[in-house]
Amino acid sequence: MKPLLRIALSLLLAGALGQAFAAPPPDDAGAPPPSWSSLSAAQRDVLAPLQHEWDTLPARKRAHMLHRAEHWATLPPEKRAEIRQRIERWQQMTPEQRRQARANMREFHKLPREQREQLHATFERFQSLPPPQRERLIRQWRALTPQQRLEWREPMHAPPPPHHPPPQTPPPAHPL
Repeated sequence: MKPLLRIALSLLLAGALGQAFAAPPPDDAGAPPPSWSSLSAAQRDVLAPLQHEWDTLPARKRAHMLHRAEHWATLPPEKRAEIRQRIERWQQMTPEQRRQARANMREFHKLPREQREQLHATFERFQSLPPPQRERLIRQWRALTPQQRLEWREPMHAPPPPHHPPPQTPPPAHPL
């Protein structure tokens, strides 16, 4: 589980952020997207982390976020809250962190379907851990050097250890 957990953390946490912001759809309408004050209550609810900069965002970015918000508004309140948190984290990331998140997502999508599903399952298990245990694992991951992280992942790609035959000497006989 350790190797998968690490990959899940590095790809899914960062990558999930990049998916919502990765490639805005083209603005087919040609008209600028609405200002913040003309958004619906549901749209403002989901897009709340962008409120202060909404009217200064490029039209294409606003159109993309409105397109995504249509789907997000149909989700249960707890899922919408998760999305708001992801948007907030994305807003706090540096351009380099965003670039890395997008690269991680591209790498994730290159993986075979079975491996992606396995990573999703591992991430779900990680999410179900008690918060103190999750925090401990995250601290351990962050404390590793890049080389140690690669070595931690290596067992997933390494061949299984060789089978050692049992010792040649017979065990002592037990008295009846």
